[in-house]
Amino acid sequence: MTPLRFVLTPAAQEDLDSIWDHIAERNIDAADHVLEEMRRALMLLAENPGIGHARDDVTERPLKFWGVYSYLIVYDPASEPLRVLAVLHGARDLEPLIKER
Repeated sequence: MTPLRFVLTPAAQEDLDSIWDHIAERNIDAADHVLEEMRRALMLLAENPGIGHARDDVTERPLKFWGVYSYLIVYDPASEPLRVLAVLHGARDLEPLIKER
């Protein structure tokens, strides 16, 4: 059995579900494509957790951020398996949302 490479917190899973729902209102194929790109990014991050970037303007915690289209994957690079805290639209006010997670 292959060990898990990443885990989504319940909040991160809800984020992905909401993203899919929002995009699927207009185009289900596009929603599926975005989620597939998210999955690819998550696998890449699990293999290379240091490639994301810090956002000192958003949090002092040692979290990393990685962009996929207009969204940011927020994760703990030191966790094994990689722990994904959030997947948020980059235009949102990130600081209060990250504090909650």
